[in-house]
Amino acid sequence: MYVQELEPLADSLGLSALVAALPLVIVLVLLGGVRMKAHLAGLTGLLAAVLVAWLAYGMPLDQTVSSAAQGAVFGLFPILWIVVNALWVYRMTVRTRHFDILRRSFGRLSDDPRIQALVVAFCFGALLEALAGFGAPVAICSVMLVALGFDPVRAAVVSLVANTAPVAFGAMGTPVVTLAQVTGLPLDDVASVVGRQTPLLALVVPLLLVALVDGRRGLRETWAPALACGVAFAVAQFVASNYVSAQLADIGAALVGAGALVAVPQARRPAAEPVRASVLTGARSEELDDDDPRREVLRAYAPYALIVAVFSVAQIPAVKDWLAQATQTYDWPFLDVADPQGRPVGGNVFSWPVVSTGGTLVLLAGLATAVVLGVHARVALREWLATVRELRYAILTVTSVLALAYVMNLSGQAATIGHFVAAAGAGLAFLSPVLGWFGVAVSGSDTSANALFGALQVTAARESGLSPELLAAANSSGGVLGKMISPQNLTIACAAVGLAGREGDLLRKVLPWSLGLLLVMCLIVVGQSTPVLGWMLP
Repeated sequence: MYVQELEPLADSLGLSALVAALPLVIVLVLLGGVRMKAHLAGLTGLLAAVLVAWLAYGMPLDQTVSSAAQGAVFGLFPILWIVVNALWVYRMTVRTRHFDILRRSFGRLSDDPRIQALVVAFCFGALLEALAGFGAPVAICSVMLVALGFDPVRAAVVSLVANTAPVAFGAMGTPVVTLAQVTGLPLDDVASVVGRQTPLLALVVPLLLVALVDGRRGLRETWAPALACGVAFAVAQFVASNYVSAQLADIGAALVGAGALVAVPQARRPAAEPVRASVLTGARSEELDDDDPRREVLRAYAPYALIVAVFSVAQIPAVKDWLAQATQTYDWPFLDVADPQGRPVGGNVFSWPVVSTGGTLVLLAGLATAVVLGVHARVALREWLATVRELRYAILTVTSVLALAYVMNLSGQAATIGHFVAAAGAGLAFLSPVLGWFGVAVSGSDTSANALFGALQVTAARESGLSPELLAAANSSGGVLGKMISPQNLTIACAAVGLAGREGDLLRKVLPWSLGLLLVMCLIVVGQSTPVLGWMLP
C-alpha cells in the first residue's frame, strides 16, 4: 500500500508544495509562454507529474503509471465518448444540409441585428456548446453572424462573449462530470452549486451583447427581449442542473431562452434602417432568402428534440435504475493508495457506467437522428470515424491532462498544494474563481481546468473550513469567463471570419469584459461563502 504524504520533502509544506506544483507550472508555461501545442504540453506535464510522484513522493512506479492509465481511460470514457458522439450528431446535420436550414430559420426570426445576435450567438451558441463545445460554438456562430451581414470583428467579439454562461455544462455536462470525478464529490451536488452561479451570468450576458452590437441605443431599445431571454435561460439552467439533469442544462436553457426571446413582441418588430445600416457593415448572404419546406425545417430541429427526449426518458426513476444496473465496478489493477490518515482512496476502484453515461445516450439519439435525416448507415459510420479523426489532437490533450490530474491527485501532490493554498483563509473564496479563470484562459477548456485544479480546490476548502462544493463549483464558474480570452478560442474566431493574425485585436476587445465578469463571479462566490448569499446554496 502507498500512503500519501503531505510533506515528503524536508518535512516542509512550502517546499513540498513548490515541487508538487511543477507539473502545473510546466503545462501553463508551455501553453501560455512557449505557445506549445496543447497535446504536447499535456504530455510533457504528465511526464513531470510522474517523475515528481515517483522521485519526490516515493510513489511506486507501477502505481504511478497505473494512476496515469486510469486518468487516461476516464478521459476516453465517459468524457470523450460524450464529445465524439455529440459532435457526430452535429456533423450529420451539416452533411444533410439541415444545418443550413436551421441557420436560415434563425435568420428569418427577426431582421433586427441585435435580436439576431441573441438568437444566434447566445441561444444557438448555447445549444452548440451543449452538444459539441471545444470552440465549435464560436466558429459556427461567427460565420452565421457574418452571413447575416455583421462586420467580421463584431461577429467574432459577440460570439466570444456569448460563449460564457453555457460553458460549465457544455458537451453534455462534461466539465461538471469531470469536476465530480476528480474531486470525489457527488455530481448532483457539484452541478447544483454551479447551477446557482452561472445562471447569474446569463442574466447579464444578453444585455451585454446588445450593447456590444449597438451601444447604448441597443441597450435602450432592446433591453426587454434581452432581459426576457437572460431570465428564461437562467431559470431553465438552474432548474435543469438542480432538479433534472446536468447533461440537459444547456439544451433546456437554450431552447427556453430562445422561446422567451421570440415571445416578446418587440423582438419581432422590423429594425429601423439606421440601426441596420450602422450595425451591419458586411454583406448579407442571399441564401437567407431561400424558402425551406416546413417538413425540412422540422427535421432540422429534430436532432436536438431527440437528444432532449432521450435524456428526459433516462431521468425517469425506473429507467434510471434499470440503466444503472449495467454499471461495472472494478478494482483498478496495480493501485493500492491510502490517504495520509491511512484510509483507502476512491481511486482504487473504477466505475464504468456503460449505458447510463451521457455519451451512450447521445449515441442513441444520434442513431435516431440518422434515421430521421435519412443518413445511410455507411455514411453515418463514416461521419463518426471522421469525427474521431477531427478530434484526434483534442483526444490526446484530454487524455494526457486527465492522466496528469490523476497522478497528482493519487500521489498526494494536489493535497499538498491544497493544504498550502488553504493558508489564504477567507481570501480563498475570492481567489477560487480566479484559479479556474486562469486555467481555462491557458488551456482553452473548462474540462481541463477542472481536472487540473478541482481536487486542489476541494482540499484547500476543507483545510480552510469553506464548503468543498462551493470552491469546486467556483473553479468551473470562474473558468467559463476565461474561455473568451483563451488563445485557442481567439484563433478559432479569427480563422472563422477571415481575420487570421488579428488575435491581438480581439483580445484587447474582449479582455475588459472577461475581467469585469470575473470580478462579479468572485464577489458572488465570496457572498455565497458568507451568510450574505449563503442562503443560495443547497
